[in-house]
Amino acid sequence: MGHQRAFGRSKETALIAITKMKPRIGVLTSGGDCPGLNAVLRGVVLAAEKLGWEVIGFRDGFEGLLRPGDHVVLDRNSTEGIMALGGTIIGTTNRGHFVAKVGAGDRTIIPAEVITQGREILNKLDIKSLIIVGGDGSMATALQLQEAGIDCIGVPKTIDNDLEATAMTFGFDSAVAAVVDALDRLHTTATSHKRVMVVEVMGRHAGWIALHGGIAGGADIVLIPEIPFDYDMITATIKARDAAGNLGSLVVVAEGAKPKDGQQVMRESKDGEFRLGGIGDIVATEIAKRTGKETRSCVLGHLQRGGAPTTLDRILATRFGVKAVQLANEKHFGSMVSYQNYQVRHVPIAEAVNRLRLVPPNGEMVQTARDVEISFGD
Repeated sequence: MGHQRAFGRSKETALIAITKMKPRIGVLTSGGDCPGLNAVLRGVVLAAEKLGWEVIGFRDGFEGLLRPGDHVVLDRNSTEGIMALGGTIIGTTNRGHFVAKVGAGDRTIIPAEVITQGREILNKLDIKSLIIVGGDGSMATALQLQEAGIDCIGVPKTIDNDLEATAMTFGFDSAVAAVVDALDRLHTTATSHKRVMVVEVMGRHAGWIALHGGIAGGADIVLIPEIPFDYDMITATIKARDAAGNLGSLVVVAEGAKPKDGQQVMRESKDGEFRLGGIGDIVATEIAKRTGKETRSCVLGHLQRGGAPTTLDRILATRFGVKAVQLANEKHFGSMVSYQNYQVRHVPIAEAVNRLRLVPPNGEMVQTARDVEISFGD
């Protein structure tokens, strides 16, 4: 809150006027928040200042491009100490005028007048390029802005770790750590009461969080979108554990998991949208009915998004922020930062959007899980 209160409107206007002669780049954070966003901002600011540039941060994602004065000067003082903070000090949103994607693979077109309005704000501020930190939907928006002549650099962000164009995204490790912490806590109560504990985690289309969290947290059953499950197989696994004297069991289920010949579970929100969620309760109910065991479910939800980033995410996010500034300096516009083979590189945004990296059902990670007696319900 202290950082946010420091950004008063009058002070921002005065600072921008005073330092107007410096070359400027803009930065915004869009889509769902996650640990590591502030580390990216800090990396951008420090790398830009080394080049003699000034960084302007736009509030609340792309929406900040439409509201005159809804921006702030980001410098080493305003970003001091923010690397350990979760969330983003300039705010974010996954709604508004710039939404360029709806669902998996379904894209909408940003109205030309919206892009024009954003361009006018950037021109008035004399901002030469824009660094966009966000997930697949935000990268789709970045691509449209680039095609409209606004120079953009993309920084991939998703706790789901499901972008094919990068081997890892910051926020993922922190999300997995939250899952492991929950499983460590639930293991003791499951054992004490001889219960089955079902934990629903994020993962709409890809089960990376469930898979990594399940392995690290000692889960007995992991259900992911890529491997449709069978309730009979889940029941058999739990009964076999009971017969072996293991009377408590942990089940991790990704929100996008579904049974064979079944559908993903959707529920309507207050604003009329349909969102994934509820599969954990359904799985728990079926387990209780089929095994007779006391079964409880727990939805981690946004606990996976909040809190301080892990060491790995702080380092990766910093590297991403620095690389984004390097790409802008080298005029590699229309590029997205990418982590491949332990190196931070870049790929064209056009080749990165709308390509999900899913868990290979027969891959090494799944086989590792099977070899430590984790069932996928198949």
